[in-house]
Amino acid sequence: MADQDQQWLLNCLTATLDTSQEVRSFAEASLNQASLQPAAVLLKQFVKKHWQEGEENFEHPVVSSDEKEIIRRLLLLSLDDSNRKICTAISMAVSSIAHYDWPEDWPDLLPFLLKLINDQTNINGVHGALRCLALLSGDLDDTVVPKLVPVLFPCLHTIVSSPQTETSNLMMPMLKPWMDQFSTILEHPVQSEDPDDWSIRMEVLKCLNQFVQNFPSLTETEFKVVVGPLWQTFVSSLRVYELSSVEVQMILMREDMTLMVQRKALNPL
Repeated sequence: MADQDQQWLLNCLTATLDTSQEVRSFAEASLNQASLQPAAVLLKQFVKKHWQEGEENFEHPVVSSDEKEIIRRLLLLSLDDSNRKICTAISMAVSSIAHYDWPEDWPDLLPFLLKLINDQTNINGVHGALRCLALLSGDLDDTVVPKLVPVLFPCLHTIVSSPQTETSNLMMPMLKPWMDQFSTILEHPVQSEDPDDWSIRMEVLKCLNQFVQNFPSLTETEFKVVVGPLWQTFVSSLRVYELSSVEVQMILMREDMTLMVQRKALNPL
C-alpha cells in the first residue's frame, strides 16, 4: 500500500472516533466504500477460479448452485451504486459470471439490465447497466447478437436521443465497445434473402444517427472503426435494391404479357 493510502486510512480511522456525528458518519461511509471496491475485484478473481469446473484456471471447491443464485441476485441489486468505481467493479464481476452462466443459467440478466436502462429516474442504475452491457459485448457472437439487438437497441436509441450532460458522461466509456459491435453487424454484405438482417442494420443506423447528432465530439474519435463497415452496408444495399427492382419489373412485364395474351385469345380479330 502506498504511503498516501496508508495516510488516508489512518485519517479515516481517526475520524471514526471524532466527537462530531457528521465526521464519524462520513469516515465510516468512506471506509465502507473503500472496502467494497477491492471486494468486488476479488469476487471477479474468485469466479474465474471456482465458478465453473473444467475451466483452465479452475480450483476446488466449486461454487454451489444455491450460492451462485444468491451471488448473481446480490450483484444485480448493487449495480446502481452511486460510487462509479464500485459500480464498475461490480459490473466486471457480473460480466465474469455471465461468461459462464448467460443466457442458459441466467435468463433474467438481460431483462434486469434493460429494466435499469429504461428507468431514467435512476441515473446510477442506467450507468451500471450500460457498463455491464459494454463489458458483455466482448462475449457476443453471431448467434446472440440477432436476439439481443431487437430488445436492446430501442433502449439504447432512447438514451442517445437525450443530449444531456449526464447522458454524455454515461456514453463516453460505452462508445468504443458499441462501435465495435456496430462494425461487426455492418461489415457483412446485405443479404437480399434475409429480411431479419435488414431490421438489425436499421436499428444500428438509427443509433449511429443519434450518436452523430447528439454527441459529435465524442463520436469523432471512435467513429473511424465503423466507417468501412457502414460503407459496405450501403454498397451491398444498392445491389439488393437493384435486384429487387429488376425482379419487380420482370414480374410486372410478365403480368403485362399475360394480360396481352389473354386479350388476344378473347379477341382474336
